[in-house]
This record gives sequence, structure tokens and C-alpha cells, in this order.
Amino acid sequence: MKIRSILLAVCVFVSVCQPQQGASPEGGKEHWRGVHVGIGSGRALEQLTGVVGELSALGVNVIVGEINYGYQYKSHPELARGNASGVEQIKKLLAECRRHKVRLIPQFQCLGHQSWSKRTAPLLTEYPQFDETPGKYPNNDGIYCRSWCPLHPQVNKIIFELMDELIEVFEADAMHVGLDEVFLIGDEDCPRCKGKSKAELLAKAINDYHKHLVGEHKIEMLMWGDRLIDASKYNYGKWEASANDTAGAIDMIGKDIIICDWHYEPRKAYESVPMFLEKGFRVWPASWKKPDAAKAFVDYSRKFDNERMLGHLNTTWGAVAMKDLASFEPLKYATKSFNKDSE
Repeated sequence: MKIRSILLAVCVFVSVCQPQQGASPEGGKEHWRGVHVGIGSGRALEQLTGVVGELSALGVNVIVGEINYGYQYKSHPELARGNASGVEQIKKLLAECRRHKVRLIPQFQCLGHQSWSKRTAPLLTEYPQFDETPGKYPNNDGIYCRSWCPLHPQVNKIIFELMDELIEVFEADAMHVGLDEVFLIGDEDCPRCKGKSKAELLAKAINDYHKHLVGEHKIEMLMWGDRLIDASKYNYGKWEASANDTAGAIDMIGKDIIICDWHYEPRKAYESVPMFLEKGFRVWPASWKKPDAAKAFVDYSRKFDNERMLGHLNTTWGAVAMKDLASFEPLKYATKSFNKDSE
């Protein structure tokens, strides 16, 4: 309880002391009509650059580009993938976004998703001591994705150096830190996290990133919301909500964080949207590839006459080729629905 009280006091202090930034790219006048794409390679980044104009014409005014280890980091070149993009490629994308008045927000996936199938991401490959489950799950068998340890005393130094480079090269006024589907946290075999509250561990990680991005860089911070939703109260299941005791972190973090509330199936109601709004967060609902699910989520979200309900974010996750983004049906419906000219 002492740790929880300290965390709550810190996040309240930070939230009060930090200025709230505008609720939209145009200072609150327009909804955020966004698309989330992976730009983890130079090729993907160049492909995105080629369709920014089409996306803008469709009505998109925000792009979240998940880059992770797909940049040629100067501070830690050992963490860049072999097909990583460079400064020149990113500057071309940035220039194209500015030309079409599209806000570009980089994403670096924090804490979880540090492996996929048998492949472990560069951080835990190069620094296995950062692993939340050190020495466990050879070949990543029996797990979804690896996590780094939020209490390791050296991990944030490296992560913040990577974030700093991305903020500089993207000239970013916001950063998305991921944090979805973190299943490995507070592991019984982690020498630092064993026995500790998983909600407090998650809140500690969130507050660390918040202090660095919002507190030090004075930029906005976005994150996925699933680990903050209590699966015992909201019938979303263990993927879209937390069944591993992390949900309590919602009351220990700054309310100026933008929550990207993703749900990919059709439902009559998406109760997490009003829940996040009532907690004081700005909410950016996110759908995926099913047109009926995207329509249901967009229509439900539009019922909330609240300046903190930002608009809609369409994720892609390989469901559509970059060249076909402008014809992606869920994205077309969302951008039309939240376009000020159609309201």
C-alpha cells in the first residue's frame, strides 16, 4: 500500500503540474481520424510515404507509425534491425505528412511484445538480463510475447535513449508507448518483481515513461488501454481486458495520457469508452479489419458528446497492404464518420 500511495501522489503531482495539450491536431476543432501502421523497415516506411497524399484525401489527419527497432539508432546500433530505416527516409515521410497536414506520431512498443513466435526482439537478444522471465521459455515456447523487467535498474536508460532519438528525428510532439497485451509481469522467477503487485508494477512503468515524455520532453503520451480494463467487470476477455491483475494501475497514472481503447469485434456497447472518460482520460477508440465491428465501434463512440472522446483510430496489423490503405473499408467508414464536413 505504501508503494501504491507514493505512485498515486507522484502521478497526481505530474498531472497537475503539466499543461494539457490540445485535444486534436487543430487545437480541438477536428476529431482525430487516424490510422496505425507498422513502419519497422525502410521499405515499409517508404511505402507509407507514397500514400500519405491518398490518406489525407480520404480524411486521415493522424498517422501512428510503429517503428520499434526499425530505425538505425546511433546510441545503440546493436538494437537496429538489419532492414531499419535511416534519417533521410524518415525526414521524407515527415515532409510528406506536413505537406498534407497529417500529424505523424511514432510508436515504440514498451514492456511487452518483446518477441514474436520464436524470434526475440533485439533488446532482449542483446541484453537478456532485462528479461522478466530470465532463462525461461526456450525458443519462446509456451508464451505469447516476452516482456522486459520494469524494475531492472538499467533498462530505462537504454529505452529513453532510443525514445530521445525517435523524438528528435520525427520532430515528434507525441509518442505512443504501446503497452498492450502485457501478460508476463510480476513473474515469480524475476528477482526484482516476485511477489509485487502487478498493478503497481505496470503503473511504475507507465509513470516512468510519462515522466520522461510528458515531464521532460513536454510531448503527449499515448498507450493502448487493454491492461487498464478489469476483465472481471467488463466482458471483453483476457486479450481486450486484463485478467492478470494489472487493471488497478488505472488509478495510479496521469490522466493526461491518451488511451487508445482497442476492440476488434462487433458489440452492442463498448463499456470501456465511458469508463475511461469518467476516469478523466482522453480516449481514442481503435478498431481493426472487420467492417461490421469498426462500424459498431465508430457509431457507439460518436454518441459521446465529450471533448475528450478524440475520434477514431484504425489499426491494420497486416490486414491491408500499404498501397491499399486508402481503400480499406473500416478506415473509409471511420474517416467519413468523424470528418467535420459530414457532421
